[in-house]
Amino acid sequence: MTSLSSVSISDERLDNSKHGPLDVLCIGRCSVDLYGVEVGTRLEDVDTFKKSVGGCPANIAIGCARLGLKTAILTRVGDEQMGRFVISEMEREGVSTDGIVVDDRRLTALVLLAVRNRVSFPHIFYRENCADMALSEDDVSPTLIRRAATLVVTGTHFSAKGVAAASWKAIRIAQGAGVRVVFDIDFRPSLWGLAAHAGGETRYALSSQVENILKDILAVSDLVVGTEEELRVATNQDDLQSALHSVREISCATIVCKRGPRGCEIFPGRNDSVLGKPVRGRGFQVKVLNAIGAGDAFLAGFLRGWLTGEDWETAATWANACGAIAVSRLLCSSEYPTWTELSHFLNHQDAGDLYGESSALTHLHWVGTRRKLQDELFVLAVDHRTQFEELADTVGADRARLSAFKSLAVRAAASVARNADNIGIICDSEYGADALFEAEELPLWVARPVERPGSKSLSYVLGHDVGSRLIAWPKSHTVKCLCHYHPDDLPGFREKQEEALLQLDQACKALGRELLIEIICAPDRLFNDETVSRSIAALYKRGIQPDWWKLEPIRSAKAWENIGKAVGSGDPACRGILILGSTAGTDELREAFEASKACDLVRGFAVGRLIVWTVIKEWLAGRLNDEDAYRAITSDFENVISLWRVSRSDSAYLSSLPPSLPIRL
Repeated sequence: MTSLSSVSISDERLDNSKHGPLDVLCIGRCSVDLYGVEVGTRLEDVDTFKKSVGGCPANIAIGCARLGLKTAILTRVGDEQMGRFVISEMEREGVSTDGIVVDDRRLTALVLLAVRNRVSFPHIFYRENCADMALSEDDVSPTLIRRAATLVVTGTHFSAKGVAAASWKAIRIAQGAGVRVVFDIDFRPSLWGLAAHAGGETRYALSSQVENILKDILAVSDLVVGTEEELRVATNQDDLQSALHSVREISCATIVCKRGPRGCEIFPGRNDSVLGKPVRGRGFQVKVLNAIGAGDAFLAGFLRGWLTGEDWETAATWANACGAIAVSRLLCSSEYPTWTELSHFLNHQDAGDLYGESSALTHLHWVGTRRKLQDELFVLAVDHRTQFEELADTVGADRARLSAFKSLAVRAAASVARNADNIGIICDSEYGADALFEAEELPLWVARPVERPGSKSLSYVLGHDVGSRLIAWPKSHTVKCLCHYHPDDLPGFREKQEEALLQLDQACKALGRELLIEIICAPDRLFNDETVSRSIAALYKRGIQPDWWKLEPIRSAKAWENIGKAVGSGDPACRGILILGSTAGTDELREAFEASKACDLVRGFAVGRLIVWTVIKEWLAGRLNDEDAYRAITSDFENVISLWRVSRSDSAYLSSLPPSLPIRL
């Protein structure tokens, strides 16, 4: 079997160029899946749903992209919010959207599903006059198909004349261009009119009508993939072996029979009517959560092996592993494995590292599928609450005005973001609720605090059950938590802080929210070049793996070097470190920026007080109007960015500065 290390395709999700070659082009079904979060109940009783892109071809396209293949999809979506969700998710996953047609007359298809138990997954297809079932021959671009090495067609899109004609046109173009045709039988009786709407989970119904339609596709395919039931349906046979022989009599294609927990059997293609002996890959035993969509993950894994020239056993093993990982998770495409995950699973599964028990695999999935960001991040922090309240009281201003100031700050950050796509804001919801609403509509990275202001013993403004409240936060908002922590604190205090952070970290991972942890070491305790790195190492040892660290403006290069080693060892996939401003002045911040060059994980800063403190004081006192405050915040924010760029010796930036321009606040 080929070793994983010999595979050269990147494990990164790829952004396909407009006219570049494609490994896989999928045509057909595309929906939005709404899957019930409550497990073990009827669909009628589900209250909460999670959303992802669904539909067999869409799932396969995303699954292949996550495994490093260049993919595209040819389908239709509605000209509405769900259609835009599909397009944005495809773009985020690196799937080319060149073939997505926006239909202004029809809605994007929907699927509702519940997990009743380990074998029952009741679901409803909302597909009456939906966009993807209106795909026409006019939508099929010969240029797009000729870019692909492989065309994947699926059974559902032969259940109606219009979409069948579109799929057949794609097949004919593929055959003429030497593009291999993969046929995933993808049989859903309810979508063929062979089961009631309530029978969405029905998978088996023999029909001579279906047989007559599918046998022509079998005859022109290079690869045929189906479950035991689907192969029997395609040939109208009640016996699997008879069905397999019938497929071989019709087709020279390689046949892949999916057999659930038993893995799969591959019957390599041949030019006679002999079925031949099957090739089997390694199987995997995992706890099943939701089996729907696992076959699409399976095919993505198989295509990764097939298209990179692996032997049949290797391709089967990768396919089985992808299917095993998928059945252990609730959703379809959004929870399919990346290449890094698949590699880890294959290398560790024999040691009992099953997904349901593997925090390592969970973490790899999270860091491999979260949104992409720029290498640097410059953040304006205005999440001050107690400090701003005290300032308002001192100057005799109404605390309610703090909300207006935070909106001003957000607009100032947005002004800076006009010339950069790596600008962020940290703002609280107590006084900054309106500002957060505004920020969500702007091109800003957004974080909001979860800690109770002034609490040394960590507690949350959301209460003890922080997870149940975080679900109401937008997924785009990073959870920011300030924690007082020193490696030489009393053991009882440290353990309490660690437990609170671990609870938050697990809640964020479960809900798909990024986490930024800000560490403040006690000023009355010994602070040396190892203090912060020891703190970080201790938190990693406890199992806490935030996406970001926010650290004090340390002016020791050795301390930053130690911090870099601690973070790199604890989580190589950490997004990075932001330097906070705290009470540092301009000179102290400049020195911290310079010293932090010893750690390449320092990606930017999150500074507030240095930028806004004087401004808000003057504004609350009535000595600055809104426009002047806005300009002052914008200017001072840009100046801190200048400090950073000068510290990094950004030659492009420095050459753009007039010789006489000072860098100051």
